[in-house]
Amino acid sequence: MPLLEIRNLTKVFVPTDSPFGGSSAAKSRREVRAVDDVSIDIEPGETLGLVGESGSGKSTLGRLILRLIEPTSGSIRYQGHDLLAASRKEMRSLRRDMQIIFQDPFASLDPRFRVEDIIAEPLIIHKREGASSLSRSVQQSGDSDLRSQVTELLRAVGLDESALRRYPHEFSGGQRQRIGIARALALKPKFIVCDEPVSALDVSVGAQIVNLLQQLQKDFGLTYLFISHSMPVVRYLSTRIAVMYRGKIVEIGETGKITENPTHPYTRSLLAATPELATQQN
Repeated sequence: MPLLEIRNLTKVFVPTDSPFGGSSAAKSRREVRAVDDVSIDIEPGETLGLVGESGSGKSTLGRLILRLIEPTSGSIRYQGHDLLAASRKEMRSLRRDMQIIFQDPFASLDPRFRVEDIIAEPLIIHKREGASSLSRSVQQSGDSDLRSQVTELLRAVGLDESALRRYPHEFSGGQRQRIGIARALALKPKFIVCDEPVSALDVSVGAQIVNLLQQLQKDFGLTYLFISHSMPVVRYLSTRIAVMYRGKIVEIGETGKITENPTHPYTRSLLAATPELATQQN
């Protein structure tokens, strides 16, 4: 049984009504069909690479799956649960299993808070349910078990205890992304959307993060949707590849099949734009 079943998922962004009016036909022409009738399955333990150029709808699809934005139509089932029919309370519980790693490792971290509080925040939020109050600060809460959990998460991503009391601006881009990954792991999720997690990093640092994600997948039994515009990165990390173009999945299959024998012209153009992969095609 697939971990995630996505069927006919569509997201249409409609422009805000102009104060100067305008015909309905003109408005419909300005509509953006960011995700267009997408149907995919994601199997437990796999990495499904989602590749395409900027603006193809990749990040929108990832956010739709997590219901960070609401779809226009379609269905999303996670382990048999209908996510679009789930109440806020049910969705809050299901979100323990589904997390996201963002593209920009600086913008995604609150600069006002220390690393220990950033990583502990998901744990604190879920502990707060049913509790009258709970400090957002690990230090103020005096919760030694919470600090221990945060320390273990830091170690899992290759950082040590000295990072706990520091702020995001004190770290390099690669270190900040490790902090973001530790936060995503805090609630022990089964599924993580990796939304271009290495595109803002230089090549050597990005390679370290990719290797870390592979190791964490083995250690924690994770399932990834790995979003990227880089075919080499997707090929290296993914079990299967889905190619997205103008909001549609135009090709999907095993990594070797997609990279060695692509059938869609857009997939071939992506491979041709990558010299080392294009050479393998010839």
